[in-house]
Amino acid sequence: MQARLAPEEIDKLIRALARRGYAVLGPTVRDGAVVYDEIEGAKDLPRGWTDEQEAGRYRLKPGPAGALFGYTVGPQSWKKYLHPAQVKLFEADRQDGLFRILGSPAPPARPYAFLGVRACELAAIAVQDRVFLADRFRDPVYGARRTPVFLVAVQCTQAAATCFCASMGTGPEVRGAADLTLTEIVNGEGHWFLAEAGGERGQEVLAELDRQPATEEELRRARTAVESAAAQQVRRMETAGIRDLLYQNFEHPRWDQVAARCLTCANCTMVCPTCFCTTVEDASDVTGDHAERWRRWDSCFTLTFSYIHGGSVRSSSKARYRQWLTHKLASWIDQFGSSGCVGCGRCITWCPVGIDLTEEVQAIRGTVNHGNTDA
Repeated sequence: MQARLAPEEIDKLIRALARRGYAVLGPTVRDGAVVYDEIEGAKDLPRGWTDEQEAGRYRLKPGPAGALFGYTVGPQSWKKYLHPAQVKLFEADRQDGLFRILGSPAPPARPYAFLGVRACELAAIAVQDRVFLADRFRDPVYGARRTPVFLVAVQCTQAAATCFCASMGTGPEVRGAADLTLTEIVNGEGHWFLAEAGGERGQEVLAELDRQPATEEELRRARTAVESAAAQQVRRMETAGIRDLLYQNFEHPRWDQVAARCLTCANCTMVCPTCFCTTVEDASDVTGDHAERWRRWDSCFTLTFSYIHGGSVRSSSKARYRQWLTHKLASWIDQFGSSGCVGCGRCITWCPVGIDLTEEVQAIRGTVNHGNTDA
């Protein structure tokens, strides 16, 4: 059943999830950006704010009055909770001449409920599920965090200039598995939400809210709002034959051109919701009696990531950018059966020099499209 909710019911939704023992994580405004953090109620949401994004540019500005989810995506993704930036794998102490392992990564004290998951982010979670859980080697840290998550998706009704999820088939309409899906409607006639449960857990939570059956007109308005977000997108990724295109253009002159701009800062991989590369570091105290092993995010843009005996196998910025783009859009398909890109546009927005991967692919195809879908 699809139901209509008043905006006040979002606060009740947060409290209903908290009563079930979830740590409710959602969007909030901090340091001039929409970021994800633990929230206690609707007062913590970015009410009345929207974001303006372009290549290498992000800023917040006033949005639709009263809108709780009037932004697109910020610099963080849900990866920060499911695949944390650093995890202590174990620690060990010297006891009676032996090193004894004292522990392994513990799951969060409370399971997570994610509020405000966009369609592209649901697709990104599904990609990481495939990477971490669907092979014979499963990541226990990811699995312990991911399995109990309660997902509240929010459909996009507007797009940023850097979004291209429509061309990737990952949004703006929510198609992935979510416990609840919300569509926020704010216009001159009012402010309300369309809610739909995606399973038993979602139905139980929705039953605690004050809801009314949605009318056909309300369903139509919600569909139209989501369709308008797709129509607003000015960037697109032509995915037909992209795997072979990149494999066959390993020495394309475009790689030199992008390398002349790329700072190899790794911003694109840090904000990407699917990148998963890590390194492992061991450390001991000055006595040598205590040691720890940590797993930390790493990136194919760092010189040491590809270091083997004798040096790095990708010593140039050209080689490292080519590795990132080719893996993301081509060899990822060989490894995991899908693209590693979901079209969220974060790598474009948060690149200090505004490198646009959709433009790079189009250049390799032989046509450069500067944000014009008619090209």
